[in-house]
Formats: sequence, C-alpha cells, structure tokens
Amino acid sequence: MARPDKPVILLLAVPETSPSVLYGLYDVLYTVGATYPELTAGVPGPEELQVRIVSADCEPFRCLGGVMVEPHAAIADIESADAVVVCDTYTPIDRSLHGKFLREIEWLRSMHAQGALLCSVCSGTLLLAEAGLLDGREAAAHWAYAELFRRSYPSVRLNPRSVLCLTAEPDRIVTAAAVTAWQDLALYLIARFCGHRLALQTAKVHLLAGHDEGQLPYAAMRRPQSTADAVIVACQTWMASNYACASPVQRMTERSGLSPRTFARRFQAATGYQPMEYVQSLRVEEAKQMLEAESLAIDEVAAAVGYEDPASFRRVFKRKAGLTPAAYRRKFQRMVPQRERATARAPKPGRISAPAGRTASR
Repeated sequence: MARPDKPVILLLAVPETSPSVLYGLYDVLYTVGATYPELTAGVPGPEELQVRIVSADCEPFRCLGGVMVEPHAAIADIESADAVVVCDTYTPIDRSLHGKFLREIEWLRSMHAQGALLCSVCSGTLLLAEAGLLDGREAAAHWAYAELFRRSYPSVRLNPRSVLCLTAEPDRIVTAAAVTAWQDLALYLIARFCGHRLALQTAKVHLLAGHDEGQLPYAAMRRPQSTADAVIVACQTWMASNYACASPVQRMTERSGLSPRTFARRFQAATGYQPMEYVQSLRVEEAKQMLEAESLAIDEVAAAVGYEDPASFRRVFKRKAGLTPAAYRRKFQRMVPQRERATARAPKPGRISAPAGRTASR
C-alpha cells in the first residue's frame, strides 16, 4: 500500500471482531472532514484520513453475527501506517489468547517498532497483552476481563476505571475499554491526527460523547465460578441470602469451622475476593438493582443491604460503582419503564445468585 500524504489508520479485523466496532470506527473515521461541511453548507469537504481494514490474508470472511468483511489489504502488504487499531477480539472471559493470532501478533510488534501508534478496543487489548506490548504498562479493557488479565497477564496493570487509557501514549499505545469505547478512541484519533476542531465537528455529526464517568458504573460483580472448595461454596451460598446481616465475615468464618486466617486465605483462593470485599460487592450489586427499579430513599436502600451508617454506604458505593447512589439512580433508572418500577418496599435478600455447583474447579 502506497503511503498517501494524509494520515493512514488501519483497522485490524479477525473473525472474532464485532461489526459494530469495525464498521463504527470505519464509518466515523473515513468521513472526517467530509460530512460536517456537507451537513452545514451543502458541499462535502475533503476526507482527512486514509482508513483501511486489514486482516491476516485479505480474504473475505464473516465476523461476529455473520456480517461480511472484505479487507482492503493483507497485513504482509502493509509497509507503514500512522496508527493501527486492534478491533475487539472476542474470547470467553476465562481464556487467554495464548497460541492464537500469531501472524497478527508478530505484525503488531513490527508496526510498533516502525513507529506506528497501536490502539485497541475492548478485548482487542488482550492481543496487545499477548504480544507483550503492555508489559509493565497500564491499560484499559472491558471490566469482565479483569480476572483474566490478573491470571494470564500479571505484568499488565489493568485499570478497571478507565475507558480510554492514555498513560502509555508516550510509548505509542492507547487502549479503550468496552465495545462502545471505540467512540472515545475515534475522537482521540481525530484530534491527534486532524486537530480538535475536526474532532468536535465529527462529534456533532455523529452525536458522539465520551464516557466521562469511566466504566465502573457499568461494571457488574464478577461471579466466581464454581469451586472444588465445598466449604467456601457453602459460605457463598449462605451469604447470597444473608449479605445484610451484622458481622457477615465473622458469621461465615464461624460457619466454615476454620480459623479466621485460614478462612480468609481459602476464600480468596476460591473466589478472587477478600471476604469483606466480597460482602461489599454483593451489597452494592443489590443496591444497584434497587436504585435502578425501586423508589426507596437512599438511606432506606443502605439499611436494606446491611449498612446502619448511610455515610459508610455512600462511600463504599462510590468506590465500587464510580458514582454516588443518587447519581447512579439518575443515570440508570430512566432505562427502566415506569410501569416496571416497584413502589417503595423492603427488598428480600436472595436476589443475588448463589454460586454454581461444587464439582467443577476454577
């Protein structure tokens, strides 16, 4: 591919890529500079970016949902680029990409060595991690992959709050969190290569807005998979219906028959959580459901999930959810139809799912 005068941005796609990410990025980026003048003055302007979809071999393929992708070029034919975006590369939350996408990984290393800016969206960050390009660096990815990063890529400092992580920008690496974070990344790329004026115009054309609150408000508690430690499973099952009780960790420890130190060690080994962190996460998840669909006062929500001190509840909720309870309610309650919202009522513990059966190991 001959390098034109205008910046070149490559979108790396694989069969595991979401069409919304691939074609969302393509549609927004390739129209930069052209659409805003057309909508405001009736005359299209010049396209400011050269955007190309690339794949391992340039053969047409179907991505997620069976949507056809016809790449513009094979990665082996690429000589240079200003930026490469690794679109999301869906994989189950408990599986690394070890041994997969070997050609793409080697190419990404080469492009980075030649000076290209490398970017990723959602699970595409896993590909950069597998390439070793994120070792010792902070990164963003979808919140559901936090445990996979901790286990398979421990040298990567995954930021659970970040939607667009720019801390590795001096090293020419930028990572974006969940699928719709491609919008934040698109505006960043436009501002970087075309200027803030065109980024603002593009945002107006496509009604794009950043996720300024981060991704914590959208994150859900990771449900630890079933474990062979039957004692801990029994405690989790009990806690699912008793998270609002007083002294919950002490109660679980007593039920386990273990010493506090041994219980804490086995609980974290089985679930990935310290016992009190697990209780707090359960309580916040229940509080989220109540704030989304019920009309109880926030102090009543606090009491219902086990907090006698509303101020303590607000501190824990803000730390876990990234928003105050009131702000969380304003953001998400509008998504629940009025007819489905419950009137003020006391919740019944137990809506939190108990862990699955005891036989499988994590």
